[in-house]
Amino acid sequence: MGDRRLSRELALQALFFFDLNKSDPDRDLEAFCAQREEELTDMVKPFFLDLVKGVLAAGDEIDGLLDKYSKNWKISRMPVVDRNIMRIATFELLKRPDIPPSVSINEAVEIGKKFGTKDSGSFINGVLDRIRLLEEFE
Repeated sequence: MGDRRLSRELALQALFFFDLNKSDPDRDLEAFCAQREEELTDMVKPFFLDLVKGVLAAGDEIDGLLDKYSKNWKISRMPVVDRNIMRIATFELLKRPDIPPSVSINEAVEIGKKFGTKDSGSFINGVLDRIRLLEEFE
C-alpha cells in the first residue's frame, strides 16, 4: 500500500473516532498518533495530519457541499464511514489543487469499498462526481 493511501485510511479512522465521540479533537489526535506511531512514518504522517486538520478546519464548508450534492441524504443520516471518506476527498478537491480530482475520487471509492458497505463505492462516487462537476475549484 502506498504512503498516501495509508495516510487516507488512517485519516478516515481518526475522523471516524472524532465523529462518534464528539470530544476534543486536538487531544484525541495526539492520542491517535501515539497509538499509531509505527504506521505514521515520516512519509505518512505529514499528509495524514494535513487531511485530518484540513477536514476539521473546513468542516462546515465540506459538510455543506456534501449536503447539497447528496440526493435524498442528509449528512447526519449518512453512514459514518462514507461521510468521513467523502469529507477527506472533498477537502482534497477544495484545498489540494496539486491532487487531480480523479485521484481523490478514485481513492475515496476504493477506500469506501474496503471499509464501507457493498453500496459505499457507488454512493461515494456519485456524490463526489457531482461536487467535481458542479463546483468551481481553484
